[in-house]
Amino acid sequence: MSYAKEIDTLNNHLSGINGDINVSFEFFPPKNENMEKILWDSIHRLKVLKPKFVSVTYGANSGERDRTHSVVKHIKQETGLEAAPHLTGIDATPEELKKIAQDYWDSGIRRIVALRGDEPAGYDKKPFYASDLVELLRSVADFDISVAAYPEVHPEAKSAQADLINLKRKIDAGANHVITQFFFDIDSYLRFRDRCASIGIDAEIVPGILPVTNFKQLQKMAAITNVKIPAWMAKMYEGLENDQTTRNLVAASIAMDMVRVLSREGVKDFHFYTLNRSELTYAICHTLGVRPE
Repeated sequence: MSYAKEIDTLNNHLSGINGDINVSFEFFPPKNENMEKILWDSIHRLKVLKPKFVSVTYGANSGERDRTHSVVKHIKQETGLEAAPHLTGIDATPEELKKIAQDYWDSGIRRIVALRGDEPAGYDKKPFYASDLVELLRSVADFDISVAAYPEVHPEAKSAQADLINLKRKIDAGANHVITQFFFDIDSYLRFRDRCASIGIDAEIVPGILPVTNFKQLQKMAAITNVKIPAWMAKMYEGLENDQTTRNLVAASIAMDMVRVLSREGVKDFHFYTLNRSELTYAICHTLGVRPE
């Protein structure tokens, strides 16, 4: 390739996608006052990017459930953003879930992320799957429902095909959108999207993007969630254990490249796992052309 062609290619690469994408952000409920301040600083920093929605994660115990409930209502009231609580079928009866869903609807919450949830050790209740929860939510009101998917297969799935059939079950029960577990191997996402289409899943498969600022922590999370970490990525974080600034730059660079490549493959919506920090997600979105209006 000639030098001029290289410059052209680089310029095209850098011109990126000119903001022609939709973004959504995920947060988790704060456990103390300091974390609460960090969360709200992040929400206010990111709300100007006009996300499609923001989601708030959820633990199985009722204390965390209440925190999620409170944060979601607060976001809706204070910012006007569409706030979507995560909801799981663990540790709540169908009657309780219906009450929670009705309360969300009465509070103006129209979008829910429906998940099975992680069963705690010794859990002996009858399984209540995400497809059951989607069906239950549909019986309460006309929610906009997102469900989870695993491009590299759910760790508990018997096989990739069984996992795919389970996702189809969730869509058939009435889910509107699919958000993926974070991933770094783009081919695995594209192959998964093709396989979804091949069995009649026509919902958009929204990629979950995780900017990685702590590689050691990622390795632990990846082992639990069955996410493949490419060798090139491990190499990029080599020797940066005590260098947070460079790790942040590497994280932003990888996430931006992923969004650029995926957008060229026709992906328009991206869901960012913010870990309640706004700086990196804001910088990534800004560079990709997602700007305050």
